[in-house]
Amino acid sequence: MNVFLDANALIYLFEGDSTLSTSVQQVISRCLQPSHAALMISALTLLECRVRPMRHQQHALLQQYDAFFASTNLRIAELSPAVMQIATVLRAHHGLKTPDALQAASCLAQPDQHVFITADAGFQRVPGLQIEWLLL
Repeated sequence: MNVFLDANALIYLFEGDSTLSTSVQQVISRCLQPSHAALMISALTLLECRVRPMRHQQHALLQQYDAFFASTNLRIAELSPAVMQIATVLRAHHGLKTPDALQAASCLAQPDQHVFITADAGFQRVPGLQIEWLLL
């Protein structure tokens, strides 16, 4: 089982107010309950989460993200040709923006069962994506 985090889940976790951050932590913890579950992100998430803190010179926040991304408990899905193919289909047939298509495709390309944690309602258009919604 893969517990796949959309970039917005991480942004709410690290940059949201304490209520929002706690809510994200609870959803992640609940989804990780099967002890064999793996926490995953796409390589695109590295970019999406790091841009704002870098642009605004928020060095402490950038270090928090980098420490999380370096965690040995985190798997990072690469943007492989297979992911690009799935993303192309999602973009062409389901109207997703490119970043969202890449996020969903990165999750769907994994061979294991998954849950995709997000607050973005646009993902409801993706067939086969098992979503755990963040309630904001």
